[in-house]
Amino acid sequence: MKTKLILCIVVFLAFTSVKAQHKNPGKNNAVKKTVQIDKLAMANQVRLEFLHAWLGYKKFAWGYDALKPLSKTGHNWYAHSLLMTPVDALDGLLIMGLEKEAADAEKIILDSLRFNYDMDVQNFEISIRILGGLISAYELNNNPRFLELATDLGNRLIKAFNSPTGMPYRYVNLNTGKTKGNISNPAEIGTYIVEYGILSKHTGNPVYFETAKKAMLALNKYRSKINLIGTSINVETGEWTNTESHVSGCIDSYLEYLLKSSVLFNDKEMKQIWNENLTAVNTYIADEEHNGLWYGHSDMNTGKRLSTSYGSLDAFFAACLAMGGDLPRAEKLQASNYKMFMQNGIEPEEYDYAKMEAINPQYILRPENLESAYYLYNFTKNEKYLKQGQDMFLNIVKYCRTTEAYAALKDVKTKEKKDYMESFFLAETLKYAFLLFDDNHSIDFNKVIFNTEAHLYKR
Repeated sequence: MKTKLILCIVVFLAFTSVKAQHKNPGKNNAVKKTVQIDKLAMANQVRLEFLHAWLGYKKFAWGYDALKPLSKTGHNWYAHSLLMTPVDALDGLLIMGLEKEAADAEKIILDSLRFNYDMDVQNFEISIRILGGLISAYELNNNPRFLELATDLGNRLIKAFNSPTGMPYRYVNLNTGKTKGNISNPAEIGTYIVEYGILSKHTGNPVYFETAKKAMLALNKYRSKINLIGTSINVETGEWTNTESHVSGCIDSYLEYLLKSSVLFNDKEMKQIWNENLTAVNTYIADEEHNGLWYGHSDMNTGKRLSTSYGSLDAFFAACLAMGGDLPRAEKLQASNYKMFMQNGIEPEEYDYAKMEAINPQYILRPENLESAYYLYNFTKNEKYLKQGQDMFLNIVKYCRTTEAYAALKDVKTKEKKDYMESFFLAETLKYAFLLFDDNHSIDFNKVIFNTEAHLYKR
């Protein structure tokens, strides 16, 4: 009881301090420049909001994949639960020192999570969330049962790579190994090497890393003459079915994993391919407008500009630019990210940067803008990124918080809520917000690599 009372007092003081900082942030530029971010107060508030979202899941959706926060019900992605929220949230619970809740998550995972189900799953999502989360949990608490579960799942998912090119099918049956979905995209083809490489490290079996790398090398062979890749491709023939190139969904995490695998495994081939892709992206996709630096959509064969579409998923690229060593460009892009987010108080799923208006007005609790603020702060130590993170986080609290958890928005203008809270809100959005303000150094930024779901692995 005494511990709870102390926590309540700390949280109250943190919330009061943060509210005072956030009130009328743009009213007076002189005041704005002198505002000091109370990192302890912010970290405490993020921890509290993480706990609020987690307890809502526990209360209404325990044992399900995820919570529907408005109807207060649980739902599963497939016929059987894969405990997506507990697996996705566990390393965040551990990092934030929420020991009781972490113990509850660990117990349900180790007692109930099984993979011998006759059901088709999306290889990409299950890899980054479930496989990635289990490996991260093993690295954080050294319980071998997490590695056993990860190895079992990896052995089931790896069958998706049995195509003529080595590029994986989109879906695989966990029990039979049967595959389907021959039309895939670069993200769902090339976002495995981080998880599979770490699994190879811990099991001593190189087949996981080699399989994932083979898929990336196969995809790389089908680049255009100007070194761009498209949106969708046939994994059996290598024929592109959509030649639109960009850094958004369907391509994003492939680029991310080229860079991160080169760092994590000191892989020179991946580094070279990243550099070649980056040069092409900066040449044909980057777009300097009067209102900042953006990355649009172009034809992969000609480089011709197709649209001025950007969005919440694209915001990750500032973090990649920073990690890749191009801080000036990263800072320009993050300025655009922040502008997009704050125009309506919350960023839209898709945005026309030339017209500065939402194309798809949803906000589904995505993390990428906070992720890039976190990276930029760690690389520059410029407190403006703390201010960006504070503004974005407090607006998420303001517009998306419900009595029991958090809800996505149907429209960033009207702020109408949607009955939807993805597990990545806990795995990524709130984790990156916490780490941005964490002065206790729960993790060392320079000693870990995050997968695309923000599960972390030791370098």
